[in-house]
Formats: sequence, C-alpha cells, structure tokens
Amino acid sequence: MKKTNVFLAVFVLFCMGMVNVAEACTSFLVTKGASKDGSVFNTYAADSHVLYGALYYNRAAQFPEGSMLKIIDWDSGKTLGEIKQVAKTYNTVGNMNEHQVAITETTFGGKEELQDTTGIMDYGSLIYITLQRAKSAREAIKVMTDLVAEYGYYSGGESFSISDANEAWILEMIGKGAPVKDSKGKIVKGWTKGAVWVAVRIPDGYVSGHANQARIGKFPLEQKKSFKSISSKNMANLFKPEVEYVYAHDIFEFAKIKGYFTGKPEDFDFTATFAPITFSATRFCEARVWSGFRKITTGMDQYTNYVLGKDLKAERLPLWVKPTAKLGLADVIGLMRDHYENTPIDMTKDVGAGPFECPYRWRPMTWSLNGKNYIHERAISTQQTGFSLVAQSRSQYPDPIGGILWFGVDDTYSTVYTPMYCGINSVPHCFDENNGSMCEYSETAAYWIFNQVSMLAYSRYNEMINDVQKVQSSLEKGFESKTAEMDKKAFDKWSNGQGEQEVRNMLTSFSHEQADLTCKSWKKLGQYLLVKYMDGNVKKEENGKFKENPYRKGANVAPSNTRYPDWFYQMIIDQKGNLIEDLGTGH
Repeated sequence: MKKTNVFLAVFVLFCMGMVNVAEACTSFLVTKGASKDGSVFNTYAADSHVLYGALYYNRAAQFPEGSMLKIIDWDSGKTLGEIKQVAKTYNTVGNMNEHQVAITETTFGGKEELQDTTGIMDYGSLIYITLQRAKSAREAIKVMTDLVAEYGYYSGGESFSISDANEAWILEMIGKGAPVKDSKGKIVKGWTKGAVWVAVRIPDGYVSGHANQARIGKFPLEQKKSFKSISSKNMANLFKPEVEYVYAHDIFEFAKIKGYFTGKPEDFDFTATFAPITFSATRFCEARVWSGFRKITTGMDQYTNYVLGKDLKAERLPLWVKPTAKLGLADVIGLMRDHYENTPIDMTKDVGAGPFECPYRWRPMTWSLNGKNYIHERAISTQQTGFSLVAQSRSQYPDPIGGILWFGVDDTYSTVYTPMYCGINSVPHCFDENNGSMCEYSETAAYWIFNQVSMLAYSRYNEMINDVQKVQSSLEKGFESKTAEMDKKAFDKWSNGQGEQEVRNMLTSFSHEQADLTCKSWKKLGQYLLVKYMDGNVKKEENGKFKENPYRKGANVAPSNTRYPDWFYQMIIDQKGNLIEDLGTGH
C-alpha cells in the first residue's frame, strides 16, 4: 500500500469515529474454563468524544398484543422506524440483563456500500432490545439475526460479544446495502434484505477479543451428520450444545452477487471478504487485541510486524488464545487498562508523552507536517471513553445474584469498576443517564467527578497516577471482598426461600452504597490532588497529612519541585539556548 493510501485509510477510519458513538471500542471475552472461579467475563469500553458515561436501565414490562416499539438510532438519536413489541421484556442494567446475558460490541465498518439506510435496526438498538428479550447467549443470537432479517440492518459492520453464565460467542454482522438489480432494474434472484453474518462460540478455556476490526476468518460448513456448524436455515438446531458455528445461509451467494468472492464456500473468509486487512486495521485495531493477549499468554511477539502494519500479508492474530494461567477479576480488569506498555509502541516513552510521560494524544489521530503523514497510537485506555464495564456471569448462583456488571465511567486506566448486580431494581443517581449530560455539568454525576480527576492527572501524569492508583486499588479490592460477602448473604436468603424481591432489594441497596462510596472517594481524591500538586509543586506529607509550617497554621512548609528530565531540558537548549544560558552567577 502506498504511503498516501495508508494515510487516507487511517484518516477515513477516525473521521468515521467522530460520527459513530462507539466506533472505536475494545472487547475481550473470557470463558468459564479460562477464569479462576468459573465465571464468564465480557468486557467493553464505549469510546467516543460525544458519548456521556451513564448506566442505562430498562425495567421489565408486559405489553398488550399489537404494541409497537419505536427504534431510535443509538448514535445520532434519529428515529428509524417501529418494530413489533414482544409480550414480555426483561430488566436490563447497562449491557447486561437479569438472566446474566451480556452483549457488547466494536464497529469494524467494512465495505461502506453495504450500509442499508432503509434498515430499521441499528447496532445499539439491536443490543439493548435483545437484552430485553433473550435468556441466553444462543437465544440472543437468534433474536438479533431474526430482527435484522425482518426489519433490515441500518449500521455498518459490527462485531458483537455475546455471553451468559456458561458460554461466550462472537457474532460478526454486516448489512447488504441497496438491493442488487440486473440490467432491467429487477432485483437479482437470491438477494434479500437484512444482513450477512457468522457467529462463533469461543472454546472453553480460551480468551478472545476484538477492537474495531472483523476477526472471524474461515469457518466450517454445515454437515448432515454433524451439528458443529449450522446455517440460518436450521436455526432450530442452534440450542444443541454441540453447535459451535452459525452463519447466514446466503452469505456465500451474497458475496458472489456483489463480486466480493468467487471461490468455493469452504474457502470463504469473512474478514477477507467484508473487511480486508489494512494498515489502519492492524495498527489501530488489531494492535489493541494483541496488547491484551500479550498480558495473558506467550508467543505474541511473532505478530509484532503484523500489528505494526509492516507486514499486512503475515499470519493474522488468532481469534482466541489459551492463557498461561487462569484469570481472576483483577486480571480481566487489567486487560482494559493498557497504553502498549513494554512494547515497541509504548505510549509513555516517546516525546509525545511530554516530560511527565502522559500516555495520551489529543486528536486528530492522523496528521501531516512538511509533506509527510504521521499517526498517533490508539490504545485500549483512551481519554474519550464514555463508560466501560466488565460483565461477570456465574452459573453457580441464581441469575439476580450471579450477574455483576463492574461499571466505570471515563478513561479505563483511571476509572473504578464498581459492582452493579444484574438483579437490582434501580440505578444509582451518580450513574443515572438523566444526571448531567455532555453539555451540562453535574456535581453529583460520576462522569464529571471522574473527568475532573483524570483531566488533572494528565497534566502531571507520572506523579499523579500513583496517587490515583492507590485509591483505585483500595476501592476495587474492597469491592471484590464485599461482593463475596454479599453473594453469601443473598444466596442464603434465596436458599431459605425469603423471596426474590427481598434479595433484589438487598442487592440494589448494596450496589447503590458502593456507587456512593466510589463517588465520595473520587471527589476527595480530586481535592487531594489539587492541593498536593498546585502550581507545579509537590507538597510534603507526613503521617497522611500535608506538613504545616509550625509557626503559621494552615501554611505548608516549602514544597518540593519536580525537575524536568534531561532530554526535555536539552530540547529547550536546542531551541533557544543562546537566549537562556546563565551568563552570570551560574545559579
């Protein structure tokens, strides 16, 4: 690929990210056999410069026959149409429902001509409506694919992570665009509205992930004597436990009609057909998955040139990897906190990090100077995250107790993942989507409380992040211990037949209390950072308090100063040393 084409591809990708709410997101899936306690984990970072970080909540309800549901595009707020409402819906807390089903996504876009502007179902609505209707991951796949088949798919190419207390799946979907017509203007035989898609179950004991690039390649075809793989013509077999692959029955025919694929079905590759690998796909997308995989397994160095975009013909990243050790909650959270540390593209090490090693780069991501084009890295942890989560589903508990949505707002690296049980009856006020907005500050909204701290920390990052992580670690370790106690109390009540509603009320109170503790602690942290680091100084501390002048109460002793690193001083000297050299006393 020529350098100009590389730059153009990157530029287009990130321009699209300014329009779509969750265009640049990251998701990892951890199966039961890959976790320490048999949990299934599903992670998500909803990254956007226009997305307000809040915890969505939909209460279970019943509807009369003939009811209709208005579909509003999650990205733009545009009304797309109406669909039939089901008779009964389930409670949903963020991206998880009361049956421990969790659905997250990342957008890969793919071929632009395949977006169907006449479709009704956008990817966001598809997620949140399916959560209201599905009791398992497999049922969610059926609901999602049925909806787009009936009403059309409005969005671009999408990778969905779908999990429950037993399984984890990736479903990749792309629309069909405008109807394909022959020379006489008639729709070509074989073309139908909707989407083409393929879903893959992650093998137990493995970890998978995706980050804005299609990841599914070749997959086995349906065989008469085996239910390992089925097409959508035989969806009744989807609930057989041996089924590991499901695909749209017309996926090969559609690809041929469009001229994307000419081979045999057994040679079909979803990614190569609908979202071919480019420089931007590897450097900005695949690299995030690679960096996460590096934390949990060996052998990832062989993909370095591929993810750096230096060898696009090299072997692609595996769809899943086996971790060298089983993962706990803290390990999974750790996957969502990454700036490519200890890799060739470590964002804390180059001059762009500044003298205080800040691993963030303000937009635009692509830029040019003196006739040459350049990029900034796109890491998992990024400043524009609206909200992120780690959905934990546990089969050893009843659904309201077993599902915990570990929820955080703003930058994943400096957020606090706070436990929200999937059985709660309401959302804490600090996470409520009606408490503040992107254009309205609220002093009680977690989103604004966390943004104040992170914005402050970015200015003196390598110093302040240590203080941030101390409070963060204390809270998250405390929450893990507290939830273990709450699990037992709630399960005892459940087992003793004291009533589901009483258990739900207890879980609701607990979740609200932890959210309140998080926000109070973070407000206090922000005040502490402001006092400690004001005016470029660092106040001295003793026994957990700032040292005061013994002769003047409230006045601090002389603060310490933070010296710039030598390389930064050298840059100043190189630019204007002849003007600033001390020619006097030498002090």
